[in-house]
Amino acid sequence: MSKRLAWLDALRGLAAVLVVYEHAIAALWPAMHEASGFWFAAGWCGVMVFFLASGYIVPASLERSDNLRAFWIGRAFRLYPLWALCVAGALLLFPVTGSPLAHLSMLQDLLGVPSAVSVLWTLSYEMAFYLLVSALFTLGAQRRSTELALALTAAALAGATLLPTGLLTGAPLVPLAVVAAGLAAVLSSHDRVRQAGAAVLLVAVVGLLAVNGRLPAWQSLIVVATMFSGTALYRAEQGQISWARAWLVLAVPGAGVLLSPGTNLKTAFVAAWAIFLAGMALRGRPVPYVLSWLGLVSYSVYLLHPLLLRVLPAVWAVPATFALSALTWRWVEAPAQRLGRRLAARLAPDPS
Repeated sequence: MSKRLAWLDALRGLAAVLVVYEHAIAALWPAMHEASGFWFAAGWCGVMVFFLASGYIVPASLERSDNLRAFWIGRAFRLYPLWALCVAGALLLFPVTGSPLAHLSMLQDLLGVPSAVSVLWTLSYEMAFYLLVSALFTLGAQRRSTELALALTAAALAGATLLPTGLLTGAPLVPLAVVAAGLAAVLSSHDRVRQAGAAVLLVAVVGLLAVNGRLPAWQSLIVVATMFSGTALYRAEQGQISWARAWLVLAVPGAGVLLSPGTNLKTAFVAAWAIFLAGMALRGRPVPYVLSWLGLVSYSVYLLHPLLLRVLPAVWAVPATFALSALTWRWVEAPAQRLGRRLAARLAPDPS
């Protein structure tokens, strides 16, 4: 990542540390985990920082290339190689249930299928966000980030106690087929097909978030609203929308606090937004190398630490996670991303 966005890497590094802390402290110091867990959900704070960072940068990467095919090739080579390594490790350690296609889509958390590794649930929301961003881009509505964040938040507030969860759990391949058809359509070369596909994706993905997530409906909707909030902040910084319009997304964490059932989630929402906004405010400052490096390997840290905690005592699993992540970044993530960029340049003519 460029020096201009090193602050975003630093936030990812901090987010990864928060998630590892949440999962390791229970074994290292159970009394501390119990005491602190009542007041602050460190893991939830970490993933919300991740979601804000993704919201900030992912739509920008699509709009720089102005090409949906290139965007999806890049995302596939960014996520899947390390995901495959993580799932392979899980298959060696414990049974993995549910449709292989649901796992392969990364939408398993929205399809009623348990994740092969606990932390993979967040990738379902990343994928939902990519699908919605693709739909908005196809419809020429990509700058409606604030409006969509607020609409999702309003739906969360209105349906917090009314919307079901797991409504379509018995037939996960049906909604998956609908989403796949919508994605194939937006990647086609025909304008009307692409627009119809975008409409299908908007309805299908929002529907899954509202009635079929593992999380309560309000939480699923607030997660994706948070990602679009990150996009709104990016757009204001770039002068694409006004700051007055962008700051309306502060309603999103406000709703998160209001809807959260426990003190720990409320403080996590506040802390995540405070961390992200502090990072933005300090974005012109030099970033300590350790934080920048942690951000570079944060995806590896995030995916691999549950496996190492499964096979090693926590006191050894934590340093082993960072050591292994340095290797997987060097030998898995970086080469895959380079290959993805080359393939995107060769194989992704603009469908428009």
